[in-house]
Amino acid sequence: MGRVVLVTGASRHLGGLMVRALARDPGVARVIGVDVVPPHRPLPGAEFIRADIRNPVIGKVLRSADVDTVVHMGVIATPMQAGGRTAMKEINVIGTMQLLAACQKAPSVTRVIVKSSSSVYGAGPRDPALFTEDMSPQHPPTSGWAKDSVEVEGYVRGFARRRPDVSVAILRLANVIGPRVETAMTEYFTLPVVPTVLGYDARLQFVHEDDAISALHRATSSGISGVFNIAGEGIIALSQAVRRTGRPSVPVPGALLGIVGRGIAPTRLVDFSREQVRFLTYGRGIDTSRATRDLGFTARRSTAVAFDEFLGGYDLSPALAESVISGVTSAARMLTTRGGSRA
Repeated sequence: MGRVVLVTGASRHLGGLMVRALARDPGVARVIGVDVVPPHRPLPGAEFIRADIRNPVIGKVLRSADVDTVVHMGVIATPMQAGGRTAMKEINVIGTMQLLAACQKAPSVTRVIVKSSSSVYGAGPRDPALFTEDMSPQHPPTSGWAKDSVEVEGYVRGFARRRPDVSVAILRLANVIGPRVETAMTEYFTLPVVPTVLGYDARLQFVHEDDAISALHRATSSGISGVFNIAGEGIIALSQAVRRTGRPSVPVPGALLGIVGRGIAPTRLVDFSREQVRFLTYGRGIDTSRATRDLGFTARRSTAVAFDEFLGGYDLSPALAESVISGVTSAARMLTTRGGSRA
């Protein structure tokens, strides 16, 4: 008999891709997508239930459908997506707590997969070249999405101790990028002028959106427990990435990056929080050998190839008129000057 899989965050891009991938899996008998809003695109071969994982009703869904596998992809990365930082934390942390409490009470649940982030390692000058899953962060995140991810993982580990009969896998994804996905990083690289931190050149590592789904699918179909770093091979420098977009860059002091960035893109998804500024200053690299060895997964696309597919999907090229580039660059410099005078 095939498995019954429940996917949270099903109305978002990656969640929808995961639901569709599972619906095509002959080993899966039933796929249930859950989210607080209906999906924008159809989920063929799957069911959708409009529900909030912060509500105990999620327990009724697990029990009534005899769900045996839960894929938690309902963690939100930016406050704009959630409607503010308070709502974001409630969805991420409180939502995860409620979901795990429901899983703990559901005897049918035997496997839990959690989409996490490499942001749990933080970013700073004392970081190793590559983080392995057993390493502790040298600069632990203290706010935002990164801190939420740390708390989520803590609750997942607690659940694993309480339900040792359930296999639990946490996948720490590098920044997801690709031709269709919209994230804070894809928005950052599509700015008309890209602000960078003066004197630094962050190390970047990406995972293609399709590879991210393949890794989660692999974790769902296997019975392997553990924590796994997921990323494409190789690292590129931030300066290289910006040059490949064809966009001009404006180096500014790190303390002013948020001011300049929000001035350039006041209403976009771009994240210029404290943790993101640290990431754009130092970057991060993760070791993926455990995923290759134990999970049997290796990303098909390297970091550079994933970034190039993102460029192709967004049709990025140095096509901006020189007058536009000059005007936006001048405005960014004025913001820098004003920010400096206020400091």
